[in-house]
Amino acid sequence: MSLLSLPISTLGVPRIGPRRELKTALEAYWSGQSDAKALLETAAALRVANWARQHAQGVSVIPSNDFSLYDHVLDTSVMVGAIPRAYGWTGGPVPLDTYFAMARGSQGAACAHGAAEDTHGVPALEMTKWFDTNYHYMVPEFTKDQTFTLASRKPVEEFNEAKALGYKTRPVLLGPVTFLKLGKSKDLSLNPLSLLDSLLPVYGDILRQLHEAGAEWVQIDEPCLVLDLDEPTREALRQTYCRFADALPGLKIMLTSYFGGLGDNLETALTLPVAGLHLDLVRAPDQLDAVIAKAPRRLVLSLGVINGRNVWRAPLSGIVTWLEPVLARIGAERIELAPSCSLLHVPIDLELETDLAPDLKDWLAFSVQKMAELAVLGQALARGRACVSDQLAASDLAAKRRATSTSVHDKAVAARLAAITPESAKRSHAFAQRAPAQRAALGLPPFPTTTIGSFPQTAAVRQARSAHAKGTLSDADYEAFLRQETEAAIRWQEDIGLDVLVHGEFERNDMVQYFGERLAGFAFTRHGWVQSYGSRYVRPPILFGDVSRPQPMTVSWWRYAQSLTAKPVKGMVTGPVTILTWSFVRDDVPRAVACRQIALAIGDEVRDLEAAGAQMIQIDEAALREGLPLRKAEWGAYLDWAIGCFRLCASGLADVTQIHTHMCYSEFNDIIAAIGAMDADVISIETSRSKMELLDAFRLYKYPNEIGPGVYDIHSPRVPEVGEMVDLLRLARQRLADDQIWVNPDCGLKTRHWDEVRPALVNMVAAARALRAVLLTGEDQ
Repeated sequence: MSLLSLPISTLGVPRIGPRRELKTALEAYWSGQSDAKALLETAAALRVANWARQHAQGVSVIPSNDFSLYDHVLDTSVMVGAIPRAYGWTGGPVPLDTYFAMARGSQGAACAHGAAEDTHGVPALEMTKWFDTNYHYMVPEFTKDQTFTLASRKPVEEFNEAKALGYKTRPVLLGPVTFLKLGKSKDLSLNPLSLLDSLLPVYGDILRQLHEAGAEWVQIDEPCLVLDLDEPTREALRQTYCRFADALPGLKIMLTSYFGGLGDNLETALTLPVAGLHLDLVRAPDQLDAVIAKAPRRLVLSLGVINGRNVWRAPLSGIVTWLEPVLARIGAERIELAPSCSLLHVPIDLELETDLAPDLKDWLAFSVQKMAELAVLGQALARGRACVSDQLAASDLAAKRRATSTSVHDKAVAARLAAITPESAKRSHAFAQRAPAQRAALGLPPFPTTTIGSFPQTAAVRQARSAHAKGTLSDADYEAFLRQETEAAIRWQEDIGLDVLVHGEFERNDMVQYFGERLAGFAFTRHGWVQSYGSRYVRPPILFGDVSRPQPMTVSWWRYAQSLTAKPVKGMVTGPVTILTWSFVRDDVPRAVACRQIALAIGDEVRDLEAAGAQMIQIDEAALREGLPLRKAEWGAYLDWAIGCFRLCASGLADVTQIHTHMCYSEFNDIIAAIGAMDADVISIETSRSKMELLDAFRLYKYPNEIGPGVYDIHSPRVPEVGEMVDLLRLARQRLADDQIWVNPDCGLKTRHWDEVRPALVNMVAAARALRAVLLTGEDQ
């Protein structure tokens, strides 16, 4: 074989920079400490570094337009001019402040992009999870009279930018069918797919410009192909790609799907007139044989054989053995090697980690290392294993050591799992019996007010944590600082009249990391950042072994906070499904098994909080729906173990102990029965951006327990007015009984600033009091 390597692609790479350079630049711009020129220069430097890094690792099919200042779906909305009227855009180039107003909202008329008559600013677009990942995208918003126009040439500009540097890239676009399916309209009668005919000319225009600029291939991502699709959606896909093929016969399209198998969409995908098809062979390896058997002979297959969503080193020898007969069957000219999906979802470079245990580090691969793995596979398959024998041997040895490591398996944990029975996941009595006991014990007013848990992590908090980690601030001084912050938060909450308090979580770096650091079986990185949304990055824990709780994790901080006030303070823990979902999870046991291990450990903490006197304990399951499989046929099995794990945490508690939970960005209609089966006494959810629309599921289900529908969007710097929150609560009252409703923000307040949080919570308390006045007078004010 004359090839030196098979073609290698990444599909996309992390945008944030090895040292979070994008975050620094964004937040400096938003705060007014830098200008647009500085921000765009940083962005350009990150793109250059990304292309150079891929080239150095042997990537031969380098993407462009995979970079974004905030979100690639938002970029697509801007590209096609899908900008709601509220943002004041009237055509022409889209100002940077308009772009960020769509992402983050704006505070008032002083913002150049705000509508002239809007003195209270404009909220951000709705935001939700990107398929079943922890990445968030900005939901496109459409109207019945929606028009599209080419408002941004970003894909062409970045292709030309790379070309000028000597990199001939393959531009990436979000496919038009997926884009429309990800969007929504306030007019529920509008089917976004009905807008396809008006959208396709804009896509055709950008594709034509890319082809004229010299692009031979364009990667078009249609991850909707791994969902349960109806026939109209399949027809939309056929219509789309036939029109592209007719209009631009010389342009080759790599159609990309990921996060699962094509399943019953396989026939549709294989009939589309495209030059290439990408397959996620990590999540759905069994689909390869069917694709090879049915694919047109000239179709290039991009084989996603390296996991783009997890950090474990790949079994390279096994992959070579798997792909050698594939290569012999269809020929090297029809194969491209790739990760299962864009590398956006993994950290950038393992070599930045200097503190990981050597054996654990040897089991891992981040973005740079995954590119190197692809290069090894490309050479082994093109020239034979002998040319990369050392790399294959190292991969085999790492896998063997991991499988036999004593740090991975714990017999005591296995024994606890074996002892679980159906009774282990039940409370003593149903909610109907618990609720009166809780109301009598707590004595709360109607529409009780609270927050979700965290308060702003100020510069002082971050500096103290950093100094303590570096050893320049003693344990005693650090604890004294945290106690001071906690007491100040308690006093302030009392002053503004919140009914149920929180301690603020100043000691916690992250809602998952904090617990992972105190549980056996987890490891942590220093630079393993991945993007959650915008400038919000997280360092997911690495779950590598069996999980147990060596000692209590939150009890002492709850006990201290409660000692400062007569008002109830919620105990706060993160639930097992969320810890699992927001971690890089081990791949050597089923997810259900790992989750039950975590649930046992969190259950120990919950019962210790109750024993210490906590009347309310919040078990956050922000990611419960996020973990839901993309195919409905797989939902039942997931929900059985996920809900079972939550209940395992809350079992054995007294009736008067009130269990709260919180969920982020969740469409509940399809899983409302499972939400009911959780049997949390109070659930808080994010509803402000959807104008309480999410409560319809609870109303139709006749959900009996209590609900805190978020009355303001914490992902935006806006401070909503009292009237705005009252209006949302009125909408909630149309769907729920008064004695069900709690009043709280959409989510935790860690990422916000105190100058936003203070007035917003004051307004929130005022809104709740306005509703109580309505109950007293019987008049809606």
